[in-house]
Amino acid sequence: MTAHRTLITAWAPFLACALAAPAAWAQLEPPQVAGLRGAPYTAVHPPPDVLSHGEGPEWNARPPDGVEALPVDVFTSTDFYRDRDLWMDSRYWRCNSPRQMADMRSGGPGQGTTDPRIGSDPPVSARWGDCDADWPRDAIVSPYPFETADDHYRALLADAESRGGPTRHTYETMPKWDGTYGQYNPERRLVWNFMRANQTPTILSLLTPEYQQRLVQQLYHEGVTAAHAWSASYCWPEGFMRQWATGGTRANRIVVTPDLVLMMSNNMTRVVHLDREFPVGPAVRQWYGDTIGFWDGDALITMTSNIQGWNQHSSWEWSNALETIEILTPVYDAGGELAGIDWEAVLYDAEALVEPVRILVHRPYQESLATADRLGRFECASRLYPIGGVATQVAPGELIEYRVPDLLNRPWAQIWEEHFEQDMERPERELDLGFQ
Repeated sequence: MTAHRTLITAWAPFLACALAAPAAWAQLEPPQVAGLRGAPYTAVHPPPDVLSHGEGPEWNARPPDGVEALPVDVFTSTDFYRDRDLWMDSRYWRCNSPRQMADMRSGGPGQGTTDPRIGSDPPVSARWGDCDADWPRDAIVSPYPFETADDHYRALLADAESRGGPTRHTYETMPKWDGTYGQYNPERRLVWNFMRANQTPTILSLLTPEYQQRLVQQLYHEGVTAAHAWSASYCWPEGFMRQWATGGTRANRIVVTPDLVLMMSNNMTRVVHLDREFPVGPAVRQWYGDTIGFWDGDALITMTSNIQGWNQHSSWEWSNALETIEILTPVYDAGGELAGIDWEAVLYDAEALVEPVRILVHRPYQESLATADRLGRFECASRLYPIGGVATQVAPGELIEYRVPDLLNRPWAQIWEEHFEQDMERPERELDLGFQ
C-alpha cells in the first residue's frame, strides 16, 4: 500500500553538511503517485534566501555591479498604481524579495538592528537585494493536471478505491500520530511561501491582475511607508494561509481518532471530518475553512473549502474561492518509529491565482502528548491601534478616536488608503460586501 521511507541515521553528519541531496533525502520526498501526489522537485528544496546586497550607509541605494537602476522605483515613486508597467521588473523592487520588503526597516523577523536596510535617508536610500537570486516559478506551480480542488480530491479518492480503499481505521489500526511537531528547515532554509526565495515579480506572476495590485499595495506600505498592518498587531484573525508560516498558527499538535483528526496550535484548531462530504455545517465562511478527508493506508488526504478570504504579511491575499488539497504522509526512522510527517498542500484559487500552486513542508515529530507541555492559547489583548495609519501603542486609560474596521472588506487597505494614498490614482473597484 503506502511506501515507508527510512532515515539512515549513520549518515546524519554527511546529510547535515550537504546542500541539495542531503537533508531533503530523508524528508520532503513523500511517496509519489504519478499525476496525483508526491511529485519530486527539480530545484533545491527548500530554496536558499535572496540575500541583501551590501551593508552599511555606503550601500544606500547603490545597485549591484552591472545593474542599472530604473529612473523610478517603488522607493522613489509618488504613486505605485501608475507604475504598473514596472511591477514585473525586479529593479522596481531593487531586487528585494517580498519578505525583504516587509523587513526593510528591521533586521528581519523579530530582530532589531542599528543598520536597517532602509538606509540612512528613507525610503529613497533603501538597499538592494541579489538580482541574480530567484527560485524557479516552475517549482512553485502545481505539477498536477487539475483545475479545481474537487477534481483533484475525486481523483485521489478514485486512486485509493482502485486499491481497495479508502482505509477505514479503528482505534487499533489508526496511525499513531498523536503528539507535538516542530518545523524542519535544513541549513535554515525555508520553503518558498515564506517569501524569502523569490524576486517579487516571480510571486506577482502567480497572481491575477487585481491580486497583483493588492500585493503591490501591501509591499509598498510595509517597505516604504512603514505602515505595517499585520493581523497580530491589531488582534485580527490570522487567516487560513498563516498556518504554513511561523508562529502560533502553525499546527504543532495532532490528535487522531477514527472519526476526526485534529490539527491544533496556540490559536488555531482544524478538524478533519473523515469519510464525509460537504457541507459539514452552515454555509458561513470559516477562518480555517471546513475540511473533509480519508485515509489511504497511513496517508491522510484532505480537501478544505468554505475559507474566508484574508491575507498574511509579505505574502499574497487569497479570496473566498480558495480551496486546498493536503496530503499528510508519515516518515519513519530506521527502527520503524514515527520521525515526522511530510505535508503537501496544493492551493486552488481561481480568483487570486492564475494557476494552482504547491507547498511541501516537513513537520518533525517531537514528543508524546503525555509528556508535552500544555497547549497555551493566545488570547489577544493588543495595545496597538492605527494612529495616523501606523500601528501605535496606546497606554491603558488613554482616550483615542478609533474607527471600527470592516473585517470582511480588507481592513488593512482601508487604513492605507485613508492615510497614505489620498493623492494616488487608485483604480476604481467594486465594493465587495461578501454577498453572492
